[in-house]
Amino acid sequence: MTNRPLSVAVIGLGFVGMPLSLSYAMRGAHVVGVDVMAGYVEEINAGISHHQEYHEGRSLAEILREQLAAGRFRATTSYREAAAETDHYIITVGIPIVNGDPDLSALRACCTELSKVLKRGDTVVLRSTVIPGTTEDVVLPLLKESGLKAGEDFYLAYCSERIAEGRAFEEFVTMPIAMGGVNEASVEKARALLSFVTEAEIMVTDIKVVETAKVIENVQRDVNIAMVQEFARFAERFGIDTFEMIRVANTHKRVNLLYPGPGVGGYCVPNALYYLLPKAKQLGVSVELLELARRINDGVPTVMADMLEAALKENGKTLRGSKVALLGLAMKDFTNDDRISPPHVIADILRSRGAEVAAYDPAVPKRHAYQLDKLSDAVGGADALALLAVQREFLELDWHSIAAMMADKPVLLDAKNRIPKSVEKINGAKLVSI
Repeated sequence: MTNRPLSVAVIGLGFVGMPLSLSYAMRGAHVVGVDVMAGYVEEINAGISHHQEYHEGRSLAEILREQLAAGRFRATTSYREAAAETDHYIITVGIPIVNGDPDLSALRACCTELSKVLKRGDTVVLRSTVIPGTTEDVVLPLLKESGLKAGEDFYLAYCSERIAEGRAFEEFVTMPIAMGGVNEASVEKARALLSFVTEAEIMVTDIKVVETAKVIENVQRDVNIAMVQEFARFAERFGIDTFEMIRVANTHKRVNLLYPGPGVGGYCVPNALYYLLPKAKQLGVSVELLELARRINDGVPTVMADMLEAALKENGKTLRGSKVALLGLAMKDFTNDDRISPPHVIADILRSRGAEVAAYDPAVPKRHAYQLDKLSDAVGGADALALLAVQREFLELDWHSIAAMMADKPVLLDAKNRIPKSVEKINGAKLVSI
């Protein structure tokens, strides 16, 4: 028996890896975070983080600084350093989609580096969203380059990641998880590692089942959202409130419609189809409905731009030459994640049509020429405004004052069902809801 605390290396310190690392550290584990970006690692070790995650009233940045000070967490770019301190690895490296195809180069590089330092007795758990079959067809062969035998010398499992950004700390504990191992010994090693944080049910099944189920979980959301986008277009033409229509429909115990927005963003849902397609094509299986849903959701930013242009025209203005304020650049509410974010697509469309775009999001780091540092600079004198993502600062906005800051007869597009109808009493404003 040993009193040495659990030691774990989390590889990939992004929107999953960072809160996961701190979840282990807060429970007493010794955690080494590994990431390839040296500048990012330096920021983390300095206690700097822009993640919009909170736990018991504390921000992720506060928790990070606490765990750094306690010596339970640190970050590095070195696999060798991590290997010297740990015998458990959790891989959260992302697989980006490039021109419709999954790019496994980062995951392959991770496994190659890990194989160079893997030791007897080590446990490896892959938690990235992958093409079904990746754990056994890609990860396992690369780790075998260590010269060690999987299931005997080291242990390998796959566990799907199911957290929602903004609720990571809570859901790492409470969300039921599914996992599979290359053998029973791997299952037991991985179960012990996962249950250190997870208090919910841990379901064990075949690795391929878990990989596929994870992709399908995300794809079903894509299909659900595409469906409600079409319902929204119907409701607009019919002159009824989309959100009220869905609220009423959801009172049926077997109905669970999501709500429409300015599009589907982030790293999970828009990419899910493209993780499934390679295996579907290999197996000769058609997924036409899923592909249609993806096309519908890809087209929503254009619909938003069209709605703004039509409303401006009704108010005697043209989109070309108009100033359009975009509030919220994140891919969803209450996050700083703007990867594959519909607001950026909308900004590009509006700019291509001759509009002046002025965007404001207090949570998203400034990376674009059209981002402004102050809300008043974005809204002041704007001919149109689109609320595309909600941040905490926006919860207390006085929309009447916002409308008063804009140009005469402004258009306000509400993609989040938060702007009151009474705003139309101010400055000749026109409110457009999706």
